[in-house]
Amino acid sequence: MHVNRLSRARKRATLAVAVSALLGGALSVAAPASAAPKAPSAPAAAADCSDAYKIEQTLDGGTTWRMCWHYNTLSGLILDKISYQPKGEAKPIPVLTSARLAQVHVPYDDGQAEYDDVTGTDFGQALQNLAPGECPGGTIKTVKVPNRGEVKGLCTTTRARGHAYRLNDDASTGGSGKVFSGQGKDLLVYTVNKASWYEYITEWRFSSDGTITSNVGATGSLSPYDYDGGDDRGWPIGKGDQAKAESHAHNVFWRLNFGLDGSPKAKVEQYDSKVTPPTGPGSPTTKTTRTKVTKELAGDRKDMRWWRVVSGAGKNTDGHPRSYEIVPGASNKHAGRPFTKHDVYFTQYKKCEQYASNNIGCPAGSPDSVDKWANGESLTHPITWVHIGFHHIARDEDQQPMPVHWQGFSLAARDVTAMSPLTPQDLANQNGQPPMGG
Repeated sequence: MHVNRLSRARKRATLAVAVSALLGGALSVAAPASAAPKAPSAPAAAADCSDAYKIEQTLDGGTTWRMCWHYNTLSGLILDKISYQPKGEAKPIPVLTSARLAQVHVPYDDGQAEYDDVTGTDFGQALQNLAPGECPGGTIKTVKVPNRGEVKGLCTTTRARGHAYRLNDDASTGGSGKVFSGQGKDLLVYTVNKASWYEYITEWRFSSDGTITSNVGATGSLSPYDYDGGDDRGWPIGKGDQAKAESHAHNVFWRLNFGLDGSPKAKVEQYDSKVTPPTGPGSPTTKTTRTKVTKELAGDRKDMRWWRVVSGAGKNTDGHPRSYEIVPGASNKHAGRPFTKHDVYFTQYKKCEQYASNNIGCPAGSPDSVDKWANGESLTHPITWVHIGFHHIARDEDQQPMPVHWQGFSLAARDVTAMSPLTPQDLANQNGQPPMGG
């Protein structure tokens, strides 16, 4: 993936010194033109940053997303004060105080190389200029990167996602015979950052139904310095069997600071469903249980298990607390480090805890990875960490350049509104009980 191991180690050490000098030894955040928001504060009802750092987009169905952004010299793009206003809501609903990439951990299969691409390389400094064709129909914003100057590196655009909904409301559903169908669009916000041979596309999508999706796409090139993998740790690339590209993992982490309904005091819940096989001619039964997560948790995926972050400050018009469900994408969990052994973490907010591994900014001697922070403290202001892994065993098609391979997760709106924000007006009176069909 990267340059040769000796030169990469030197590069990482040099970078740490440079960033430390840039930030006065604090090794935290460098904002572009305006100061970064204070992490504990809840988001305002609408993005209140200057126009240069504001993103606002109305999508199908009248849904409007609003947010601010700033740039970090390590993790790159950070989105702040994210709010969601579906049609019919009198004011924006605050969702996230901040959302950011929190690490890309890359261990090689032979145990000879291991990198933290966010805090251990020039990831943030190596923001890439985007050509107009890379942001079709959108706007490329200029980012002020310390020590680099202005980079045309932030794309905001919209992208079709296909069907948003469809209902043939015929006699079987007790309807009028009309067909209700809608095509959806997403607000797409993304940057491209380079880490040696690899390039990472950090993408955020905001949908008209309230869903938020983040994906990291790895592209660029396989490192020519790592064509020495053995039969059980590499894959032949090119003619014959001479060059075996070393296999490695991409363990990607995100940090999410929820501010649902303007309050950081959210609650976390875990749901587990258990299926009991039938006895005799009956049918299987399923029971779902809720566990309130009141203390810090290192959580593991399991069939029919999921988590949600619940507002402590607001309810929808049906009287149900607003929440967002965490929907992880496909993942290969890597057991090589304690912080990669779990899929989600919920930790109590601490300002200096910003990166899932090789954390920079806490006092000397503090634990430097998310697994050590999940140590049983009570959750009153939970921070959500999502981990998605990918084991990259190269193939001939990975050259040249490498096709993008994606890994990510979604946040699904759960009871944020009383009905779908895309409900057609003809069906708006069917909350709670649609007509009985024949």
